[in-house]
Amino acid sequence: MTVQLYNTLTRKKEELEPRIGNRLYMFVCGITPYDYTHLGHAKTYIAFDTIVRYLRIRGYDVFYIQNVTDIDDNIIKRAKETDTTEKELAEKFFNEFLTDMEALNVHSVDKFAKATDYIPEILAQIETLIEKGYAYESNGNVYFEVRKFEEFGKLSGQILDELQAGARIEIDENKRNPEDFALWKAHKEGEPYWESPWGKGRPGWHIEDTAISMTFFGDQYDIHGGGPELIFPHHDSEIAQAEACSGKVPFVKYWLHTGLLNVDGEKMAKSLGNFWTVKDALNEFSPEALRFFLVYAHYRSPIDFTREQIEDARKSYQRLQDTYNLIRRELAKVESPEGKEPVRLTDMDEEMDTFRSDYYDAFITAMDDDFNTREAIANLFKLSTEVNKRLAGTTRQQIAYEVLARLEADFKTYGRILGLFEQDELSGVEGETFKQLVDLLLEIRDDARKTKNFAEADRIRDKLKSMNIVIEDSVEGTNWKYSTEKK
Repeated sequence: MTVQLYNTLTRKKEELEPRIGNRLYMFVCGITPYDYTHLGHAKTYIAFDTIVRYLRIRGYDVFYIQNVTDIDDNIIKRAKETDTTEKELAEKFFNEFLTDMEALNVHSVDKFAKATDYIPEILAQIETLIEKGYAYESNGNVYFEVRKFEEFGKLSGQILDELQAGARIEIDENKRNPEDFALWKAHKEGEPYWESPWGKGRPGWHIEDTAISMTFFGDQYDIHGGGPELIFPHHDSEIAQAEACSGKVPFVKYWLHTGLLNVDGEKMAKSLGNFWTVKDALNEFSPEALRFFLVYAHYRSPIDFTREQIEDARKSYQRLQDTYNLIRRELAKVESPEGKEPVRLTDMDEEMDTFRSDYYDAFITAMDDDFNTREAIANLFKLSTEVNKRLAGTTRQQIAYEVLARLEADFKTYGRILGLFEQDELSGVEGETFKQLVDLLLEIRDDARKTKNFAEADRIRDKLKSMNIVIEDSVEGTNWKYSTEKK
């Protein structure tokens, strides 16, 4: 099966066919860094991080750009409120954003492109639009004349004549028509500016994205993504600018949009004052729990945010992490067949290897179907149940090294796609030393229990718990595991 993805432009699922070989050019609308990143942003960027991870696993060569709107009205306003410069403010919150994304294991972006680094490209595109009759200058401002582009609104389905002037459109006496949008804004006292053929000023909102993407990708490219609130007017305006400028259709082949993160049924947004910053959320929940909460939903589905939902997600993720750790522990106990005669797999081994393979195929099939992480993870839970049934409890069985190794490799692939199962990866000398130290502490604790020094045994248990290491006592002995619960 090939990858299918839902295209907002055509309103249907389509087969992914790169324009050039296996190369995919992808652009996602990035942040405006005037405040801390909130979980609504994180939902979008984790979704596209997961999509890019999967496409690369499937063999596509993805070049992924996010823009950074480092000059706009919000940045100017906040800079004045905080008595700092726009550049310093944007740099501070962009770095905070990178810190948050690092914590959430978002690493797939190849380039962050700041709007102010592309002023010459923006000016050149505006000049082309004026020359072609799609834009006009008015008192140092430049506007795109929307009615000159007959297909405006084809992404959102908005019908221009039905839009009420003033409802969602800025009224400006400099415009020929209320719906025309700014490509260049004339300088106002106290604001940063750049020189242009129309006087001092700064870029409008929509033009930076097309100038940046067309600089790197050319007149047409493969995938553009963002949140649903950007479809109109932002993405409709991008299409109008780019296709008017180049004359080539379509500007972007596939348009992908995420679902909203809601709080009590309303979109999480700074303007509504109902947002949780990533930083605040990380003070209550582990990064893995937050990422799992956001990825354990189809990227186009809305999510309702509550503490209870995140806690439920954390417990669910812990189940999967425990299974992965169980596989690794069992694998460490079984002698590697390297350099020895191959061991014939038993019926039990072959049965486990068959369902391992079946669930892997089911996971890939779900991801091929418009990156359906919800269904893909549902198969991981089924796999976890089967593994636990055979490797843990009273029905535990000895499984061949080869099968356990393939199970471990599958989990590593799931982790590379979902951005999970990585926080506890211990390898090499340091990892082995850490494991040996924990085992040594458990031996000391066991000796304390045998001599009825329960205070010392409890102290060791509590100390390990504070390090997110949970001890499990059973009739078969003592095991330990990592916990995703925030301490």
